[in-house]
Amino acid sequence: MQQAKDFYDESECLKELVSTLEDKELKTETLFKSWTIEDVIGHLYLFNVGAVETLKSESHFEKFYAPIDDELEKGKSLVEAQVPWLDGLQGSQLVKEWWKSVQEVYEVYKVADPKTRVKWPGVEMSAKSKITARHMETWAHGHEVFDVLGKERPGNDNIKNIAHMGIIAYGWTFMNRKLPVPEPVPYVKLEAPSGAVWEWNDSSSSSRITGSAIEFSQVVTQVRNIEDTSLITEGQPAEDWMKFAQCFAGPPMDPPAKGTRYMAKV
Repeated sequence: MQQAKDFYDESECLKELVSTLEDKELKTETLFKSWTIEDVIGHLYLFNVGAVETLKSESHFEKFYAPIDDELEKGKSLVEAQVPWLDGLQGSQLVKEWWKSVQEVYEVYKVADPKTRVKWPGVEMSAKSKITARHMETWAHGHEVFDVLGKERPGNDNIKNIAHMGIIAYGWTFMNRKLPVPEPVPYVKLEAPSGAVWEWNDSSSSSRITGSAIEFSQVVTQVRNIEDTSLITEGQPAEDWMKFAQCFAGPPMDPPAKGTRYMAKV
């Protein structure tokens, strides 16, 4: 699957950044819920392992996830729940193990049947959706690291995977909040990093969103507030969507407040 290569390339981009950091630098606090860079890498490592286990079988995944679920049931946050699982793994050694997990995910998913059904917390999805989600999560959480280090993230047209996830989550974003899905569905026209133009939905819609594919992906993954981008929205459906767009599974999450997520100046 091409999505497996996209995930690998995205992970490699992050690896080039974090592999140069010393252990004390990996403990730098980011603008995302006070997670450290090390927390981010631990989180990505944990769920890379989960992605491999679930492709083996549902029972393999359940065995993997049980200790994490136990910690969450105790009221711990996701980043706190991963601490016992990591069992002291930290610093540069954690980065090395995370990178090994990236390679393993790539190797098994590139040859997987895209239609294979796999288990994930609370949901079931196709293998294609799972590896696309790993790409999305690596890109989204990678923002915390690039931001806090003041590094511009390289643009790549594989971001279309993430933008598409945002598009197809339109209705779910509202239903997840127990809100009616507004009509008409917005037409979306985005400029790719390469300069290509991508379009979704009916171009005659009275509601629309236009602008950068990168900024659109930042909004639907909640790494930027819509007001911190140059995206243009027209019509109430588009405006309401961008206020709390969410392309990832789980309970409703609010986007960061305006001005709270940004690239540091160094």
